[in-house]
Amino acid sequence: MTIQLYVSKKNFDVQKAERFFKERRITVQVMDLKKHRLGEREVQALSRAGGLSALIDREDKRVKEHPACYYDRDSLLLPAVLECPWLLKAPIVRCGNRVTVGYQPDTWTAWLEEQAKP
Repeated sequence: MTIQLYVSKKNFDVQKAERFFKERRITVQVMDLKKHRLGEREVQALSRAGGLSALIDREDKRVKEHPACYYDRDSLLLPAVLECPWLLKAPIVRCGNRVTVGYQPDTWTAWLEEQAKP
């Protein structure tokens, strides 16, 4: 099982997510969005968690200053996210085709239990 953890800023939810997987000895590939640019297909895969607008961190002060914070269509948000990945909430956790946004240990536990079944 490969878990990818997309982070753009270090916050408590990111730290809790890292700790969650570390305590269970699950290898996590951390994708720092400041260094790793997202491709269009990657963003579209992440947006399956409820649409691209659900991934935008509209509570962040810096994001509120960006015009993309006020876009409501994915066609407008996609170029903004490709250019400025710091617009995304953190953490985004991906396991194959499954994606969660934020700290969701119950969902991750279900993923791990599903993988443990023969």
